[in-house]
Amino acid sequence: MVYNVIIIGSGPAGLTAAIYAARANLEPLVIAGATPGGQLMVTSDVENYPGFPNGIQGPELMQLFREQALRFGTTLINADIVSADLRRYPFSLSTSDTTYQCKSVIIATGATAKWIGLDSETRLRGKGVSACATCDGFFFRGKRVAVVGGGDAALEEANFLTKFATSVTVIHRRDALRASKIMQDRAKANPKISFIWNSEVIEVLGDTHVTGLKLKNVRTDERMNVQTDGLFVAIGHEPNTSIFKGQLDLDVKGYMVVHDHTRTSVDGVFTAGDVHDHHYRQAITAAGFGCMAAIDVERWLEEKGVATA
Repeated sequence: MVYNVIIIGSGPAGLTAAIYAARANLEPLVIAGATPGGQLMVTSDVENYPGFPNGIQGPELMQLFREQALRFGTTLINADIVSADLRRYPFSLSTSDTTYQCKSVIIATGATAKWIGLDSETRLRGKGVSACATCDGFFFRGKRVAVVGGGDAALEEANFLTKFATSVTVIHRRDALRASKIMQDRAKANPKISFIWNSEVIEVLGDTHVTGLKLKNVRTDERMNVQTDGLFVAIGHEPNTSIFKGQLDLDVKGYMVVHDHTRTSVDGVFTAGDVHDHHYRQAITAAGFGCMAAIDVERWLEEKGVATA
């Protein structure tokens, strides 16, 4: 069987693409990943997604996306893509035990936040540990928070968090920031932002929620505890594009390069969500890109005359 379209990924981008493609009678196949649902599966409260005035749990929201996609005739399998052949047509996508062929592809594999790598950080993720100030900053109104990182992203997070938190402590493992001068000046001029230099987090403290951090000075090896109600890790994201290297155009950071809305460098291959969008990184924008990619696929298949009725 050759599918009209295979969608790789099952976060907001992938499942929105599936909803639109299924409603266009394209009978999409979603290869959802062994751990489907994207980054919202590790997000507890989602309060900025339209249509849910009282908020919704991240996993619950993704389950609703999934049910809606299935309702319109999407086929969905929980498996990871291990290889892709986009050089020959029809395209071939392989999991560990099956190879699927298709006329078009939507890559919605997302990006993975880089974490410090601590067991305590993983345990308290969604309980005070976050990688997205825009998503979770509101929950820290009137509280103290810390941000780990030294680049533009870290200082953007820190400045944004001052809208809610009483204080923001930026923790950086060097004695100078990597951020642009304008971002540094803005952060250093903000009375709510302070800095701890030459230090790294070695443990996130707290049982059911974050209560503090244990830091180590990388020069003196001195330890110290810092009280905080939240930890925002801002050391970057890694786009999930490794299996496409050498076949599709990627930028220097590994993100998909888009041409003409959602098209990639290979005709018939499209992309949606955080796998190419490193600017917004929101569920609502990912869903929007998923909609765009599905519409682009439908029109492309019609132009080529290869879509089934």
